Amino acid sequence: MDRKVDESALKVNQAFIIGLLLLAFVLDSVWLAAFVGVVMLLGTAVPGLSLFKRIYQHVLKPAGLVKPQVITDNPEPHRFAQGFGGVVVALAVIALLAGQSVVGWALVGLVIVLAALNLFVGFCAGCFVYYQLNRLGVPGFARSPIR
Repeated sequence: MDRKVDESALKVNQAFIIGLLLLAFVLDSVWLAAFVGVVMLLGTAVPGLSLFKRIYQHVLKPAGLVKPQVITDNPEPHRFAQGFGGVVVALAVIALLAGQSVVGWALVGLVIVLAALNLFVGFCAGCFVYYQLNRLGVPGFARSPIR
């Protein structure tokens, strides 16, 4: 069975994450960072509720602003990557609320850099980790790379 992923949806998601987290940093807005983290975690837990992908599906794609780019791929590694990023943003928010600004914004920066690496270079660090865990036989990481 062919498994499909719309790379355009993933890229829009990454662009929103990068843009909003950069804005959170510039505005020193813990609450905007928290919002992005919640969106990431909710979209991981319930993919149909992924706000940024819904904006793509219901606004950008129908308006012809972004064209679909459907490829054969596993969606699970991408969800894992987003979930891991959401956890890192959650840890950043905790650090920021605890007065640890350097740690908090550094963690936000890490998520921005990794999302940008995926968006601009096409390397998904979270997907790489997912497939390494699959190779090691870790339970819950059942999908092997599609060749």
